[in-house]
Amino acid sequence: MRITDLIEKKKHGLPLAEEEIGWMISSYVDGSITDYQMSAMLMAIWFSGMNETETLCLTQAMEHSGDTVDLSSLPGIKSDKHSSGGVGDKTSIALIPWVASCGAVVAKMSGRGLGFTGGTLDKLESFTGFRTALSNEEFLTQVKNIGCAIAAQSENLTPADKKLYALRDATATVDNLSLISSSIMSKKLASGADAIVLDVTCGRGAFMRTLDDARALAKTMIRIGKRAGRRMCAVISNMDEPLGHAVGNILEVQEAIAVLRGEGPADVEEICYALGSRMLMLSDLAGSEDEARDMMRRHLADGSALRKLAQLVEAQGGDPQLVWHPERMPLAERREEITAETDGIISAIQCDEIGNASMILGGGRLRKEDDIDLSVGVILEKKIGSKVVKGERVATLIGHNDERMDTAVSRVREAVLIVSADDAHGQDVPLVKPRPVVLEVLE
Repeated sequence: MRITDLIEKKKHGLPLAEEEIGWMISSYVDGSITDYQMSAMLMAIWFSGMNETETLCLTQAMEHSGDTVDLSSLPGIKSDKHSSGGVGDKTSIALIPWVASCGAVVAKMSGRGLGFTGGTLDKLESFTGFRTALSNEEFLTQVKNIGCAIAAQSENLTPADKKLYALRDATATVDNLSLISSSIMSKKLASGADAIVLDVTCGRGAFMRTLDDARALAKTMIRIGKRAGRRMCAVISNMDEPLGHAVGNILEVQEAIAVLRGEGPADVEEICYALGSRMLMLSDLAGSEDEARDMMRRHLADGSALRKLAQLVEAQGGDPQLVWHPERMPLAERREEITAETDGIISAIQCDEIGNASMILGGGRLRKEDDIDLSVGVILEKKIGSKVVKGERVATLIGHNDERMDTAVSRVREAVLIVSADDAHGQDVPLVKPRPVVLEVLE
């Protein structure tokens, strides 16, 4: 085969065969196909698209381009959860031990944060000594012993995706449905789970800005998973404002612990119930959503969900005492408050700008190799639709005594929009109604 023939074929909108896609991916990974040739193919795909069969073949070729995880030695149905990313998304830290306490088997591979979206592995390292790099034997043994593990992907998991993603980013071909869904699903399939629940975030703080785009991505990934023999479900969730109140690594871990104490924000709790109930149903541990939610409520109320988090932290070398005393996690010393300049209602919170403010403080990274500061972040005291009075605190920034704080304060101040009380109740301005956290569920 020749890559130029395949580029010509796709350029004219013709479908690529399974063997052609497999050869193309393996040849790109081994260096036989150059970056400039693959760039031409990516642009041809961007313009001409791929059909469902091509997308599945691309996903599976990427899945098998490196290591895959064999979970067959673990008992029961193995479940996994994936989020397409957002601001303040600490869901996995609460959800994974919570569903594991209900009997689910969760062997989860996670990633690190990039840009204004946080990463689960970074947040878990807020627990002193926590190890994210586990050998395959350690990973499987831990899941057998306590029912769950959250670890970093091996360096050789889906190497094709790593190469392609970097190239897509450099060639303006990121935003193609087949390329997005094959990137996500190749990693999920390679991770070995039988059942996959997707959290497809939607809004200003997410990659998919509109509900239609999020729905299309969710449906595509569900079809890929089912054709690959997996049990699938997707929850489309609202990311027009940060999830919960805390944005920043230690701050988000503290909020996740609050959820497992039954004291967390309502939106974080609800997305955990929505995702967790589907994980339990797909694992055949509950016959209905009501039964699954009842199971989760019982394990939250009796403390077993929080104890499971402590087990998880201890098993991976972290200090479990921080689960019981999260206030001991060291935060940066400087505090800056932002207050309302008028009476009114919070009409919008520009989600991506809150994430950018946390990144400016040091809580995020522009490049994968950048270091991050776990101790900084933003606490939003109010949510969209909240009433405020002049002088009332709407946000607190936590950082250090340097110029970054001033820049971050300015970003947050501009990101929190307040409609005056008179305008909010006038004939021309409707009452502000925030969207629910769960927008749709697709199966």
